Amino acid sequence: MSDDHTHVQEFFTARAADWDSRFPDDGPAYAAAAAELGLREGDRVLDAGCGTGRALPPLRAAVGPSGVVLGADLTPAMLEAAVRAGRDADGQLLLADVAALPLRSESLDAVFAAGLIAHLPHPAENLRELARVVRPGGMLALFHPIGRAALAARQGRRITPDDLRAEPNLRPLLAGSGWRMTSYVDEDDRFLALAVRDS
Repeated sequence: MSDDHTHVQEFFTARAADWDSRFPDDGPAYAAAAAELGLREGDRVLDAGCGTGRALPPLRAAVGPSGVVLGADLTPAMLEAAVRAGRDADGQLLLADVAALPLRSESLDAVFAAGLIAHLPHPAENLRELARVVRPGGMLALFHPIGRAALAARQGRRITPDDLRAEPNLRPLLAGSGWRMTSYVDEDDRFLALAVRDS
């Protein structure tokens, strides 16, 4: 396992047990962001870096019983917390690295990724891997339940010009990784960038 993976696992393992109780009011924001994907009954969607699976219920509601919902995460403790919360009823949980997904190419209609991009060791390569598993014309939602400025304040830091989620940085990063950004919102109460998979 790489040092990047070890660091991510250690960070989230230490926080898994009380993750949901630390952020109890995020549910509506997750549901609203999932709705932005425009999923239809029967679609196949991945929650990449699913953590405790907070997006799985709204994703399941969007694709219905005939759809497929997958949640992939690198940290066993986060997946265990998802099971304790009963969210494995809404989607199949996979212990997997989003940098090397155990999925066929073009097998999904969409990817939802909450808080993921800041933890990607090689963002361009990792976003290309997400593009690989999504059909041409499929969607990607990069989401966070609070905006960049609010998150920086929570973490006791300032936003810097090299912030990966800043629109001038994110748009070309996505474009170079097989995605075309279609919308970008960065407000105090949410961050949401939507992109479509190029053909």
